[in-house]
Amino acid sequence: MLVMNKLDIDLRKYLQQNHNQLTWKERIQIAAEIILSLLRIHDENAIHRDLHSGNILLRIGGHCIISDLGFCGPADRPLKSIYGNLPYIAPEVIAGKKTTFESDIYSIAMLMWEISSGQPPFNNYEHDYYLAMNIVNGMRPKIVPGTPIEYKNLMIQCWDANPLKRPDTVTLMEEIYKLNLIYQTKSDDLVQLKENDSLYMNSSENYTSSSKLFTSKIHQFENLPEPRNATEEEQQAFHSNKSYDFHIPNNIDDIGNLGSQNNNSSKITSSNKSFKRRLENDYQEIMQQMKRDHINIDDEEEIYNNPNFHSEEQDEFELPEMMSYLCHI
Repeated sequence: MLVMNKLDIDLRKYLQQNHNQLTWKERIQIAAEIILSLLRIHDENAIHRDLHSGNILLRIGGHCIISDLGFCGPADRPLKSIYGNLPYIAPEVIAGKKTTFESDIYSIAMLMWEISSGQPPFNNYEHDYYLAMNIVNGMRPKIVPGTPIEYKNLMIQCWDANPLKRPDTVTLMEEIYKLNLIYQTKSDDLVQLKENDSLYMNSSENYTSSSKLFTSKIHQFENLPEPRNATEEEQQAFHSNKSYDFHIPNNIDDIGNLGSQNNNSSKITSSNKSFKRRLENDYQEIMQQMKRDHINIDDEEEIYNNPNFHSEEQDEFELPEMMSYLCHI
């Protein structure tokens, strides 16, 4: 086994351990880092195919690294099956269509929701045909109270049932970049006032104990309808059956007290100013490079790199050295 970098923690564990303390300034920072990393992947005309919080790795200092670019998986995967972590898989892929840049964007929406909530999407549900049918029929995780309206609207656009209505990575980066700048330029006092709406789960019992629900695996579904968006009434009926039981603290002091036993958050997100400069520099560098190379992010050509895992749709393509294992900022 070749170890290229030692990372501190994956996003799933980090959110579960630190969501009590995280402010929206810090949550938006994390989302911006992930989106910028995905922009680098799409900039190379590659598709990830298996984005979920278990393969978003965090390093002390705030760096987010996307691992496992969807080139892993069982070589004997049945024809017409899909491989991935079900809540993060786009509805059109669940229904049998191939992965695209747009299906990666759907996965980003699920990551954005997880960043807002501190828990994996649909963590109270088995990853079975019932959940797949509900996702295809437009069911999405319940929006967490206190989510900034701009963040909420961007997330909803990204999980639209119609892939053509989802923003591409360039547009998504531009929007999260603007939102990040707004929050990074606010004084800590102003941000803290807004954090009265920060959330945490009422108890750890809301987490599903089975780790098998949080890993990628083979799924095979048949006779699923065309993906659609659910109505507001359908969403309410769906969530009334199994509540996520969020609890919003009355004041910001509650958040600090509940999370005082873990200081990983302060270590990873303490360098707000340096993060802002680095994010801005990286963003500008990528945009300038794309303009020089006349890169079209919306190009529909898909990239496949593993003849065993993607044999039915294999295109010859050699990934650049930087994409061989990890894409990071």
